Amino acid sequence: MKIPDLASPWMLLLLIPAFIAAWIFLRKKQPSVIFPDLSAITNGRKRFPSYKQLIPFLLLCLALILIILSLARPQEGTEEIRQRSNGVDIIIALDISGSMSSIDIPSGIRHEPQLLQALNSGKVAPRLNVAKQEISKFIQARPSDRIGLIVFAQQPYLACPPTLDHARLLEDLKSFRPGDIGNQTGIAGPVASGIRRLKDSDSKRKIIVLFTDGANNVEAKITPRQAAKMAKEFGIIIYTVGIGSERAIYIEQTPFGTQFEPAPNDFDEPLLKEIASITGGKYYRAKDISSMKAAMDSIDKLEKTTFEQQILINWKEFAFPLITAALGALLLAFLLENTIFLKAP
Repeated sequence: MKIPDLASPWMLLLLIPAFIAAWIFLRKKQPSVIFPDLSAITNGRKRFPSYKQLIPFLLLCLALILIILSLARPQEGTEEIRQRSNGVDIIIALDISGSMSSIDIPSGIRHEPQLLQALNSGKVAPRLNVAKQEISKFIQARPSDRIGLIVFAQQPYLACPPTLDHARLLEDLKSFRPGDIGNQTGIAGPVASGIRRLKDSDSKRKIIVLFTDGANNVEAKITPRQAAKMAKEFGIIIYTVGIGSERAIYIEQTPFGTQFEPAPNDFDEPLLKEIASITGGKYYRAKDISSMKAAMDSIDKLEKTTFEQQILINWKEFAFPLITAALGALLLAFLLENTIFLKAP
């Protein structure tokens, strides 16, 4: 059984004078009429209180002890620790162009039956599914960071502004499919959109994590390099993740059944490296599920932050029951002294 905590344990010091007073009362010679012929029997000893005096006295002692314990405020409860980030805002910029439906085949899979088995078991999945899976884990591992989502193809689309409502964010992340907003890839757009969302933030760390499997093929007012330099000016760090491998396919349904067609691996690795380098970030290559996981784990470790802890305590107080019991003991002592223990004149 767990012993309750005491909010004011120093109040227990009042027990010391209470015990001293009780001891003095017990040692004190009780008033009585002493007859000469009883002196030989009592032999001068102090008379101990009778049970009619002792029982009300013990009830009064019990009431006093209960009152002192209530002043010490015994309580029991649970602590809920809420962690507030010391300042990290993150934008996830996710490519959802049509090529993100491609599947990257791990080197251990060499035959079509192996591929079908891996697809059915979930060991192999389309690029967007793999990215969503690891991004979801990343979000869930950072409950105190404000995280937003920008999806992009030809143009960027703000799916969710930076928020602590990660349940909503995860639902938004699940809802997108490859090709929902086009099949081209514009790199500068999502970076510029992320900058607009982060530049006025008061967070000490501002981060964009950009995922893409395609080369920049959209003309925009600024180039991806110019967008990266702008991010640097606002103190925003960009991590880039190039998705794709040399062994990539996409699934095509034909009148003759399911066909596996080779998928191009055309993302611009030098550009992604340069964008990350300009802002002080890092580039990652995600060839399959395991390398995507490694990339997200690395970013998570690089961006660990300190936290302020707010401890919310839901206490159950025991002072009121103790006061109630003390009043009950006092009432019982009063009733006994004035009824069955009443002294006759």
